[in-house]
Amino acid sequence: MKDLVELLVKALVDRPDDVQISQVQGERAVVLEVRVAPDDVGKVIGKQGRIIHALRVVAKAAAAREGKRVVLEVLS
Repeated sequence: MKDLVELLVKALVDRPDDVQISQVQGERAVVLEVRVAPDDVGKVIGKQGRIIHALRVVAKAAAAREGKRVVLEVLS
């Protein structure tokens, strides 16, 4: 799941080397913190939050296969 989100986010941003994803594993939930360069935050969020919403949908689908929940947060 982390690798999938990392692949998608790196394809969106101008500086893919600055993308860092940390994963906090819980019993039934996973928190993914996506850190990107400050000027790439808008590209990850998208107009009216459409891109981050789509990323969250994909992450939730991947997590559901493992029987977990996922929270995706974008940090700069």
